[in-house]
Amino acid sequence: MLTKRQNLLETIRGGHPDRYVNMYEPFHLLMRTPYTLHNPSPKKGGPDVVNAWGVTRSFPENTPGAFPVHTPDKIVIKDITNWRDYVKAPTVQYSEEDWAPFVEEANQVDRDEYFVTATVFPGLFEQTHYLMEIQNCLINFYEEPECMHELIDYLTDWELAYAKELCDHFHPDALFHHDDWGSQTSTFLSPEMFQEFYYPAYKKVYNYYKERGVQVIVHHSDSYAATLVPMMIDMGIDIWQGVMTSNNIPELIQKYGGQITFMGGIDSATVDFPGWTKEDVERETAKACKECGTKFFIPCTSQGGPMSTFPGVYEAVGAEIDKQSKLYFG
Repeated sequence: MLTKRQNLLETIRGGHPDRYVNMYEPFHLLMRTPYTLHNPSPKKGGPDVVNAWGVTRSFPENTPGAFPVHTPDKIVIKDITNWRDYVKAPTVQYSEEDWAPFVEEANQVDRDEYFVTATVFPGLFEQTHYLMEIQNCLINFYEEPECMHELIDYLTDWELAYAKELCDHFHPDALFHHDDWGSQTSTFLSPEMFQEFYYPAYKKVYNYYKERGVQVIVHHSDSYAATLVPMMIDMGIDIWQGVMTSNNIPELIQKYGGQITFMGGIDSATVDFPGWTKEDVERETAKACKECGTKFFIPCTSQGGPMSTFPGVYEAVGAEIDKQSKLYFG
């Protein structure tokens, strides 16, 4: 029997996996660093929290994650033409003593079984609209493109500085990077605009991780983003996690399998809701496996992490994936 790590590599390389990769099982996600200690996130159902970038975030009950609060008084960038007056990147420089407990976690991972996985969220697009509100952000791409390029370059430089610290201390085998690039039915930016503003930044960031020995780059975007797949491949993304059924995953596998692997196919909204049932999970998981097959596909809920909004859903999906493995792999 292959290890979880070996089975993932066989899956994404078009080799001979002996079962489905069961969602996040091959990845040991390193969620905590000295930076995250100084970049607080709200607790579910708790009070709003202002993070290290000055962004106020809220995490209501029965929602999949924390979101920025954009009432006028809480928008960080009041005027994109003067963005430098508002945006102050937090430091990523911490002492070895500060890093020690987190490095110890990485060192305890069995790298034959798991990928030591650095995590980064939010990504460059999300960070941009977190700072100025989504509508303002999208308008500014048209009205103030030079300022938006400057801001994205600034955020990219920060990401590269943080990447250096992650690689120096964790020596990660994989990266799990969040950045939602669309709604359920469309990308937020046209492919042409995405290519102009974000493609160069992501290519630079992901190339750096690959140069530092990261084997597998997983990018989360639980959205429609099929039109961005060629750029994902060229950026260096190995696995697109969160891929929703609106993307026509079987068609994407047929067209791009061998260049990128698709991790998703089980829209969280179809299984992760109040009153969910085991039958819901069985139906959606079986449908995903039947339609997408066993090549360059990892069945997974679309949510960006090994969790669910409502208790028990993630575990139920995992159990059903194991059943599907017996059906398709023997």
